[in-house]
Amino acid sequence: MTLLGDNAAALYDTGPVPGPGGMPVTYDQVATGGTTVVGLEKPVVPRLSAGLQLHGEYQGSGFTEPRYIARRGDGQVVQLTRLLHLVASSVDGNRDIETIAHRVSARFGREVSAENIRYLIENKLDPLGVTVPEGQEDDQVSAPRSDLLLALKGHRVLFNERRVARIARALAWLHRPLVVMAVLAGIAVLDVWLFLFFGAITPVLEVLDQPVLLLVVFVLTVASLVFHEFGHASACRYGGARPGCIGCGLFLIWPSMYTDVTDVYRIGRAGRLRTDLGGVYFNVVFMLAMAGGYALSGQAFFLAAVYLGHFEILEQLMPAVRLDGYYILGDLAGVPDLYGKIKPILLGLVPGAKGRRARAEVAALKKSARVIVATWVLTMVPLLVGELGYALWNLPRITTTMVRSLTEQVLGTGGAFAHGQIAAGLMGVVGCVMLLCPMAGVLYLSVKLGGRLWRGAAKSTAGRPGLRVALCGVVLVGLGGLSYAWVSGLTPEPLPKKPPIAPILQPGVSTSAPPARRATTPGHPSVAPSATLSGTPSGTVAPSASAGPSASLGPSGSTSPGPSASKTPSVAPDGKPTGSSAPIGGPASVPPTPGSASPSAPPSPADTPSVSATPSEPSAGSPTPTAS
Repeated sequence: MTLLGDNAAALYDTGPVPGPGGMPVTYDQVATGGTTVVGLEKPVVPRLSAGLQLHGEYQGSGFTEPRYIARRGDGQVVQLTRLLHLVASSVDGNRDIETIAHRVSARFGREVSAENIRYLIENKLDPLGVTVPEGQEDDQVSAPRSDLLLALKGHRVLFNERRVARIARALAWLHRPLVVMAVLAGIAVLDVWLFLFFGAITPVLEVLDQPVLLLVVFVLTVASLVFHEFGHASACRYGGARPGCIGCGLFLIWPSMYTDVTDVYRIGRAGRLRTDLGGVYFNVVFMLAMAGGYALSGQAFFLAAVYLGHFEILEQLMPAVRLDGYYILGDLAGVPDLYGKIKPILLGLVPGAKGRRARAEVAALKKSARVIVATWVLTMVPLLVGELGYALWNLPRITTTMVRSLTEQVLGTGGAFAHGQIAAGLMGVVGCVMLLCPMAGVLYLSVKLGGRLWRGAAKSTAGRPGLRVALCGVVLVGLGGLSYAWVSGLTPEPLPKKPPIAPILQPGVSTSAPPARRATTPGHPSVAPSATLSGTPSGTVAPSASAGPSASLGPSGSTSPGPSASKTPSVAPDGKPTGSSAPIGGPASVPPTPGSASPSAPPSPADTPSVSATPSEPSAGSPTPTAS
């Protein structure tokens, strides 16, 4: 199987090669598999698993010994030693074990017998899914996969390998050095003008003032994400590697896109870094195109997309999760999977046999790589633990807010369809999907993390009942304390309801701000919105009426013009309402409706005593009354 390019034949098929023990093996025998193992009636011919690709040596590796990369048909990438790679590269489905032993011996520089080859295939390559177990009919293997918590789930292909190859070939010229310099100079000029002279937040506010434009910005953001992936593919092609497909999936709690650039591991470190940075570089190209759109049309939403593009770049450069920054740091260190080194580095800090084994595994890295990886691990682990604790502490408010928002969204969308508002209903469906994705992601992540912690705890305490009981006690105490904090209200309350920023995505949801909640102090009657402060004795409540075009104090504390001859219910000096069935001063008091007439005749303005409140001790949560 030729997988390493046109020069693979020159690398492996170099004519007659010597066999083990000096036995000459001709090129024809090697090529046709004409040799057999002595004592075997039928020669054993191993096969590679379906879809396996050998990417060759991992260039710029951070390991002391060379590592070789292979990718199975299911997408799982495995690392091989040089000997295992030589064995796998000699398996083509035609050569028997004896012939493979001759070829591997010639390339490895040491004699490898047929029994050695059989052992390596059955005990190393078969379990990794590189080769097909003996006796199996088809080439499909069921090999273990890395159960990565932060891996992309449910991915689907959007652009197949052939389409990606055409797109990458058409855009590869953008990675030429002169073009890159011109693009970077252009974004520098654009940022100086946008942030220092024009005002970057101005176009964002203009878009928020017209919610329909939010859809346009959303479409442009999705387009920038697709263009971002084109940057990875074209950079891979420009560096001499072959890009794979482009697809999407669910990463943590958000839909995400990915580009298969596994073949980039066989090129140098500079080419891998170019591929890693190709995405954010194309974000810059996209922003320059948006600036050109604004220059031609004058539409502010183009600049809003430019402003949001900066946040996308900053997010991608973070090495916290499997974003571009994670792969950039991994390629700088020469370690393909940084998360795989968390466990050995942490165990290496623990004394004992496990610590020694872990330190031996870490010792396989070069010193510079060990420093980079250890610094990353000791920084990221506290951050991940802190983020998990913060999420658990705020779990009630997160759940309540999400359920409330989803309920309103579903009811509003259903109402839009029921009233024949098809367009509004379809936009509501988009909003439902945008809410359901993070909710499903949070649920999946919680179940996955809980199951992993449970299995890890069960495995680590197997055969140690004392430690298991102690661990269960600690867990129960922690969960009990956290549950008490949730129930007693120590944790933050859910966010107050606010009007939607994009009403077009939330049909049927009220766009008006909810009335402010007024808390009252026992012994102090609540003040009606039209109350005025005067010099009457503290704590007395008397009927009042405003006549003429006077100003009444609204629920938010701001004055708004009131209608002529607006009146409030008359209130007796003991704080009880007269002529009204609603109590005033209790926790559930409702402000009187403007324009409601008092059953008694209003006194003249000169004889009207006003409601008084104690200025130095207003009711909790209510605005301090001011003189009108």
